[in-house]
Amino acid sequence: MSKPNPVEPVKLVFSIFAKETSLLNETIKILSSEYGQPDFVSEEMLFDYTNYYSAEMGENLVRRFLSMEKLIRPEELPDIKLATNSIEDRLALDIRRQVNIDPGYISKAHLILATGKAYTHRPYLRDGIYADLTLIYQGKKFCSLPWTYPDYADEKQLLMLGKIRNRYLLQLKMPQQL
Repeated sequence: MSKPNPVEPVKLVFSIFAKETSLLNETIKILSSEYGQPDFVSEEMLFDYTNYYSAEMGENLVRRFLSMEKLIRPEELPDIKLATNSIEDRLALDIRRQVNIDPGYISKAHLILATGKAYTHRPYLRDGIYADLTLIYQGKKFCSLPWTYPDYADEKQLLMLGKIRNRYLLQLKMPQQL
């Protein structure tokens, strides 16, 4: 019989992309006011892996990743996804999204993203939110899966997320307040 153990806290991460740098910066400020200061903010990069968002958000989207200093409990992820959906709605222009916010978390074993889209590899959490198993940590690195989006499977992103995971592992060694 397996016995339940307390769950370790996890590292809250966000992927944000928008048409304009100013919207990225505004979104980071909003997320910081809600979830505390980030301990990592990536450089700005082009989001050019897909044209899925072009009709709604336009071309030449820019992106940033960030991780938050304060660790969270994994069961908070649905609430965070619902909150980021509300932020996207507040920043929308004529019902068109101007910013896309993908929250998730890094644990020792994987990267999980929150989504409202059901699929075979996405277990239901609650309130219309699913957990997307995006990457697994194996052999001292993050590894993509057959369903991993190409942008998350990119070697630069895998290395960046590995650095965030290393920071997270150091945090786990320190006393935490959740």
